[in-house]
Amino acid sequence: MIHLNISLATLVIWIIVGGLAGWLASRVVRGGGLGLLGDVVVGIIGAFLGGLVLSRLLPGVYAFTGGFTGFSLGSLIVAFVGAVILLLVVRLFTARRLHYGRTR
Repeated sequence: MIHLNISLATLVIWIIVGGLAGWLASRVVRGGGLGLLGDVVVGIIGAFLGGLVLSRLLPGVYAFTGGFTGFSLGSLIVAFVGAVILLLVVRLFTARRLHYGRTR
């Protein structure tokens, strides 16, 4: 069983950084926001994904940013990179589904 001990301050930081990163990523990838909740969710998932990808593929960049450690520019960069990756993957699958749906 996993026990998470997250303080309210940490949760608020995740929401703020996640929302900002998700909003920026959605502006870059789709050209528009996904709404407040959508941007926060994309940003928070992106923070985990960005941490995983950067720590594995570009450990020097990950170390330079400091990872996702709270409210910092490095955390925003990691979350933004992960959110962009997440949105590109989602766009890849939804665009493919939309394309096939129109040709039938």
